[in-house]
Amino acid sequence: MFSIRFGSIVALLAMCSLGLVSAPVAAEDAEGSWAETVKFPAGEKAVKLFNGKDLSGWEGHEKWFSVKDGIIVAKNSKEGAPKVSTYLFSKKSYKNFRLVFEGKLVESGMHSGIALWGKKFDKDGETHSYQGHLVMFPTGWGFYDLYRRNSIYQDKGGAAQKADNKGGWNKMEILAQAPRIQLAVNGKKVADWSDPKPELCGEGPLGLQLHSNKVAQEVHFRGLVISENPSDQLITVEKE
Repeated sequence: MFSIRFGSIVALLAMCSLGLVSAPVAAEDAEGSWAETVKFPAGEKAVKLFNGKDLSGWEGHEKWFSVKDGIIVAKNSKEGAPKVSTYLFSKKSYKNFRLVFEGKLVESGMHSGIALWGKKFDKDGETHSYQGHLVMFPTGWGFYDLYRRNSIYQDKGGAAQKADNKGGWNKMEILAQAPRIQLAVNGKKVADWSDPKPELCGEGPLGLQLHSNKVAQEVHFRGLVISENPSDQLITVEKE
């Protein structure tokens, strides 16, 4: 009995040394990045905005944004919460683009989002706030015009709420073709809206939001693959 178990252990150790057996990984990480598996249309050059290792190509407050296990983590404690919503900015600016990514609300009920068509904004001493459009998730689904018009599109029909993978990763596609924004969530088209004020839809950095709050909160982002000047069709919507 002992010899069989001992032999099995020896065999397992040998396999590990040869790289044939890997260590267990967390279920969250085992899924991998869905966004990196999405096939973009011919003629669109897909570029990874996040290398999965560090925040190269991004700018923000290190006390609130970090990288862990291939995920961008936006997090604050109750004592260290931002008084004004803060953002992690892409160093490159975009106007017309297709972005596929995954987002997950880990702690607190406050929404997050992807900001676009705007600029870095100093609000009440917070140097990394954002003035522009915000595609909100996963609570309060809708679009917001930060520091100008407030709410500009609401999920009144509940399409986004129905598609929401509550408590888990949401697979999202933003198709931004100024002044139009289309949004797909988990294979469902949930929004198609054109801004009546196209003059407000200019080129700007992308921003990952950590909302102002008075409690501990945590939001995860991963994937973040983008193409510029995309074709006019969502590519992640599942056929009925």
